[in-house]
Amino acid sequence: MHTLWPLCLALGAAVAAGAGRVGPSAEHSAVWGPGLRAAAVLPARYFYVQAVDAQGQRFTSSPGENAFQVKITAPDEQFTRVGVQVLDRKDGSFLVRYRMYASYKTLKIEVKTGDKHVAKSPYVLEGPVYHENCDCPQEETSVWLEEMNCPQIIPQIQRDLANFPIVDPDKIATEIPQRFGQRQSLCHYTIKDNEVYIKTYGEHVGFRIFMDAILLSLTRKVKMPDVEFFVNLGDWPLEKKKSSQKLHPIFSWCGSTESKDIVMPTYDLTDSVLETMGRVSLDMMSVQANTGPPWEDKNTTAFWRGRDSRKERLELVKLSRKHPDIIDAAFTNFFFFKHDENLYGPIVKHISFFDFFKYKYQINVDGTVAAYRLPYLLAGNSVVLKQDSIYYEHFYNELQPWKHYIPFKSDLSDLLDKLQWAKEHDEEAKNIAKSGQEFVRNNLMGDHIFCYYFKLFQEYASLQVSEPKIREGMEKVHQPDDDLFPCTCHRKKVQ
Repeated sequence: MHTLWPLCLALGAAVAAGAGRVGPSAEHSAVWGPGLRAAAVLPARYFYVQAVDAQGQRFTSSPGENAFQVKITAPDEQFTRVGVQVLDRKDGSFLVRYRMYASYKTLKIEVKTGDKHVAKSPYVLEGPVYHENCDCPQEETSVWLEEMNCPQIIPQIQRDLANFPIVDPDKIATEIPQRFGQRQSLCHYTIKDNEVYIKTYGEHVGFRIFMDAILLSLTRKVKMPDVEFFVNLGDWPLEKKKSSQKLHPIFSWCGSTESKDIVMPTYDLTDSVLETMGRVSLDMMSVQANTGPPWEDKNTTAFWRGRDSRKERLELVKLSRKHPDIIDAAFTNFFFFKHDENLYGPIVKHISFFDFFKYKYQINVDGTVAAYRLPYLLAGNSVVLKQDSIYYEHFYNELQPWKHYIPFKSDLSDLLDKLQWAKEHDEEAKNIAKSGQEFVRNNLMGDHIFCYYFKLFQEYASLQVSEPKIREGMEKVHQPDDDLFPCTCHRKKVQ
């Protein structure tokens, strides 16, 4: 699941852009990534460009945000409805993302520096090249997994499903609503013949929109297995480890060491992938182009903003008021606790998430459960100090303390000590920030999120011992029909 630069580049010595250095070499610079493959359909497709000079040495700082020009056209069409952005990651590499609003027989991607084509540009994607809303699933799952470069095994999925050697859809269809249906926000889904069906339980089921959206998106791209499952729409995991009742498989966006829920990518991360270059501005790609000043120029105060959703957050703000030269932490709103301005100071205005990265140290404290901003914090060029926690997202078990982040105790008792350590070990802190950034770049992009969901449903489906059914009271979840540029699916033609 890793997107690393080509091996040939790793052999060249990495040097910082120095005084008098000329711009990137069209011949030596590299272009690669899933956005150069026609079959890898994503809401926003992407690829990378690495600036390399004429001596074969790669740039490690920006050669200028306009060093490369990208043009995407459909040679067979009069108009090309594609939005393109070239994002300067400030480390010598660029992330190019594009969102297609129609499907094309062929797509031509030109990458230039000056008037010269870079690497093997132009790249011609022999189609059909489908846009996100095109309902044209790949019938062969093995082909789709290969096209998306999905990993064979995802350890977190293995860990979660180990608790459920068999799944009986007939039994869970009655037992789970009996246990959790009255007081929780639950969705009961069946995917049958690549169509999605749902029945909801509980009053607060608005968050089903995120689950509906990812399931519909998946079924447009690949033939999903027939599968029946329950999704918990609430914050807290439901299936307690020490439950006196029989364990039931519940899919949740957050896991905990005290529960046995099956974790999925959070609704926040899922939505940001689906809506990249759409209605969201905070996503794994946009953060990479907004990582603030260089490490050496960042403010050396630790930074935090948020709401009062956990007692430790109150303690953090009190600590900040006691040590304002070390920590800048403040509340943007109060909801859970009484706002005592003498203790916690005034409520402050929200600031752009990208402005967080003006600060060298980012503090991550749980909210009601895990704080879902962690992927984006790691993507910046700042070091994350993360609270020890019982809660986790789908990728936390692959993160390593002191490699990807600096840990501190859940009661914050050693937070000041850890900040002191970071200040006294600046180079190590910088390397931890870099490792965290590399981790999310290589594991939390859109294709990785689609792979995770599909592998999860595929492996869960293989545990079923009876046929998933469209149960009484279920309604069909329809594909969106507001697509301005409908596509013709080549796989659905009559042979």
